[in-house]
Amino acid sequence: MTTEVLLVEDDPILREALAQTLDLAGYRVHAAGSFVASKDLISAGFPGIIVTDIRMPGRDGFHLLDYARGQDGELPVILLTGEGDIPMAVRAMQEGAFDFLEKPCDPKTLLAAVERAARMRGLVMENRALKRRLTRGDHAARMIPGKSLVAQAYRDRLRAVAAAGQPVLVTGPDGANTPKVADVIRRLAGREGQGFERRVSYGLGPSDLAAAFGAVETGTLFLDEIASLPADTQFALLERLEAGSPALVIAGSYRDLAAVPGFNTDLRLQLDAVRVDIPALRDRVEDIPDLFLYYVADIAERSRVPVPAVPDGYLADLMARDWPGNARALMNEATQFVLGLEDPGAEEGLSLAEHMAQVEKTLLVRALQRSGGQASRAAADLRLPRKTFYDKLARHGLRPESFR
Repeated sequence: MTTEVLLVEDDPILREALAQTLDLAGYRVHAAGSFVASKDLISAGFPGIIVTDIRMPGRDGFHLLDYARGQDGELPVILLTGEGDIPMAVRAMQEGAFDFLEKPCDPKTLLAAVERAARMRGLVMENRALKRRLTRGDHAARMIPGKSLVAQAYRDRLRAVAAAGQPVLVTGPDGANTPKVADVIRRLAGREGQGFERRVSYGLGPSDLAAAFGAVETGTLFLDEIASLPADTQFALLERLEAGSPALVIAGSYRDLAAVPGFNTDLRLQLDAVRVDIPALRDRVEDIPDLFLYYVADIAERSRVPVPAVPDGYLADLMARDWPGNARALMNEATQFVLGLEDPGAEEGLSLAEHMAQVEKTLLVRALQRSGGQASRAAADLRLPRKTFYDKLARHGLRPESFR
């Protein structure tokens, strides 16, 4: 898709020359001679980037920058001036300008800055589009992405189970993320705003179970790895369920309860009446790209970093893997992809110093991503002196401009 550039310059001759440079480089140019002339386009949700002169009659480029950032905090604005000085450049960066260039500006310098801004803007717009797509429909549609027949049947099963209002058993292979499915069910069941307790079944005594029920009241109690629930607590849970608990009880297990020695048969039958089996990734390979992008968008939002561009062939490579770790393994892959890092714990045989170096690099990368490649902000974020910060960047081969 062609990137749009709003060019604001009061000198008509220079405006035409800059517009021609951008047009020949393949950008779609909107030219304006003042802040007033550009205001309507910005307020309409401009999807591109802005290149504006600072010195203009009436409201200057700083006014335009402030207005644009007020409309869209992630809208890149490149400032141009023929009277540049250090204080003005510092002010530009402090007020959120993407870049600051002096006129007359060499075409290569201008295009390089525009290209960096366009690349960042493209990632932002892709992230927004992905979020819009993933927030359509009910909780099952939003939280369980995928177009396969397996995914559709899976979502339908979740809706039916939630509507039943009965205790639910959620099973699946290792790494299937039963807590996530429990969360989807409770939301579909209309108990999102009510109490929610997640308890690990191992070592959970009858008094602990009673306390958990008291905490959730009419909300949801999720008992993780129900196969590990002690025998006396199994009996206490069965009594609760037979009496008709006002709370929605969801039990998760990666093991077949029928094959667990000593597990209470009546409790198993009570739970097994309404059951959800989470499909393995190998059974819904065509959904892996949607699942991966869903995790990437979620992780990027929580990490406050832009969604990185997915290289050609990357999703195909993911689909070619076996994924014995299922959803959790795919989530780990997405986390490493978003942060641009290998998992520090994935490499065996590293010394403590090598592990610590990987952790340090992780923190540096995150700071640079949060600051959009602005070294001074990243250093301040990490509370490091500027020289120390640059020494660490050099040691790890990191360049701030790579994050802009």
